[in-house]
Amino acid sequence: MHTHKHFILNFTPTGMIPTKDMTPHVPVQVNEIVDQVLEVVALGVNMVHLHARDEKTGQPTYRKDVYGRIIEPIRKAHPELVICVSLSGRDFNEFEKRSEALQLDGDLRPDFGSLTLSSLNFNRTASMNAPQMIQDLARAMQERGIRPELEAFDLGMINYAHYLIRKQLIKPPYYFNLILGNIACAQANMLSLGLMVSELPAESIWSVGGVGDAQLKMNAMGLVNGGGVRVGLEDHIWYDEDRTQLATNRALVERVLHIAEALGRKPYSLSDARKMLMNGQA
Repeated sequence: MHTHKHFILNFTPTGMIPTKDMTPHVPVQVNEIVDQVLEVVALGVNMVHLHARDEKTGQPTYRKDVYGRIIEPIRKAHPELVICVSLSGRDFNEFEKRSEALQLDGDLRPDFGSLTLSSLNFNRTASMNAPQMIQDLARAMQERGIRPELEAFDLGMINYAHYLIRKQLIKPPYYFNLILGNIACAQANMLSLGLMVSELPAESIWSVGGVGDAQLKMNAMGLVNGGGVRVGLEDHIWYDEDRTQLATNRALVERVLHIAEALGRKPYSLSDARKMLMNGQA
C-alpha cells in the first residue's frame, strides 16, 4: 500500500483533555478549530481527527450540530481533505451519543469515524469500548458509508481488528492510528511499534502517534519506518521534553514536516490521500 516517499499527516487539534487553563493554544471554539485546521492544511496536513467541544463549557460534546459547524467551513475550503470525527468512549458511553456525529448528511458527512479497538485505562480515566459497542459502531459506519479510523494502543487491539475483518464489519483499505506510550498499553519504543506494524492486516495504511512526551519520538519513528504521522495538541501540549515551552498545533506540524523533509518524505496531496484512504488507490 505505501509508497514510502509520501505519507498520511493526520492532525489532531483538540482532543478531550486539553483546556484553555492548561494551554491557551488549544482550539476549543468552532471558529478556533476551523482556523487551525485551515492553517495546517496549507502546510501539508491531509487528514484531520476532530473532537467537538461544548461552546459554553469547553467540555467534550458528541452533538452532531457542533461537528457540522466545524466541518462545513473546512469542507468549503478543502473539499478533498479527509475528515474524521471522534466517536470516543471516554466521556459518553451510550451508542446513540457516540454514533450521533455519523448522522450528518451531504457535505457535512464525515469520511471517517474513530474506532478504538478495546477498552483502555489512561492516567486518570478509562475509555470504555465493550465488544458490542465496537461492533455496533463499525456496523453503523458501514451502513452510512463512513470508514473507521482504527485506533490501536497495543497488539491486542490489532488482533481485534483481524476479528472484525473476519466478521466482515470492516473493509480494506484499513487505516490505523497506532498510539504508543500510554501508561497501560504498548510503550513508546521501536520493538513495540515493530510488533504492531508486523501484525497489521494486509492492505493497511498506518500512522503513528505518541502519548505525552512520546509524541515526537513516535512521529519520527513512523516517518523513518515508512508510515504516517498523527500529531497535535490532543496528544501533547508541550513542545519540548523539559516542558518549558507550550506547543502550538502549527509548530508541532512544522516540526514533523522538517523531519520528513530530512528523510526525503512529504505528505500526500489532498486528492491522493483521499483516493488512498477511501479506495486504496494511490
